[in-house]
Amino acid sequence: MGNFKKDLENLRQFRENNDRNSREVVQIWINSIGSNIDKLGKEKHVILEQVCIAALDCFQLKVAETCIKGLYNEFPNSCRVQILESMLYEADDNYNRALQILNNVIKHDGTNSSARKRKIAMCKALGRNTEAIKELTEYLKIFMADVEAWQELSELYISEFDYSKAAFCVEELILHNPHNHLLHQRYADIKYSQGGLENIEVARTYYYQSLKLNPKNMRALYGIYLTTSAMLNTQKVVTGKKKDAAQKILDWVLKEIKERYSENQVSDIEESLAALEI
Repeated sequence: MGNFKKDLENLRQFRENNDRNSREVVQIWINSIGSNIDKLGKEKHVILEQVCIAALDCFQLKVAETCIKGLYNEFPNSCRVQILESMLYEADDNYNRALQILNNVIKHDGTNSSARKRKIAMCKALGRNTEAIKELTEYLKIFMADVEAWQELSELYISEFDYSKAAFCVEELILHNPHNHLLHQRYADIKYSQGGLENIEVARTYYYQSLKLNPKNMRALYGIYLTTSAMLNTQKVVTGKKKDAAQKILDWVLKEIKERYSENQVSDIEESLAALEI
């Protein structure tokens, strides 16, 4: 009984600290908790869920199955338990059954974010990017303020080379966090990848903004160099004073990069700068 009480306290401590400690949790279940389920009292269902997730982490599918059955006995129609069951099938590589359960949960509760996220993650893991994009788009119609979802969608669009839609997603991210220099840099990278003079000009503007927000952003400096070089090489567009101004920007950027590399005592500075020369 002494070990049982100590194990219970350890499980409580893990939950309070938000620590998964999956191997320890499963070991506690094997040592004492599993054979004393009826003594868990009010904590029974919380512990069953905790052990189930830990068991899935450790690929102890029999333990997870036992926990799920215990939860179903008390909550036969619980969406939360159904999601755990889908995770069990997913761990066992039965993706069709896992997706079927998730679809059923979403059908009965379209606002269940856990089920939708689980389905998106599964589609992405299976390489079904088109389906993942579709599901993520539907998810964002309901949870428009989910910044991580917008970030994920932008990456999926980039993987499919759909830069215009990826740019739209990053625009949404910038609206949520306009002072994040990495978002401005990200947007600039996408516009630069799109190509075309107009997109390159927009990219340079956002590289400047990223550098303004974080003067130490070396990638933004490189971006300014690349976009300015691209504009300068378009002789029909950049002529006269504009060409001189562009050249001054290039000289300034190279000077800044050289000074910053010197400050960091980078030995291969000459090789790095040579890669930038026109």
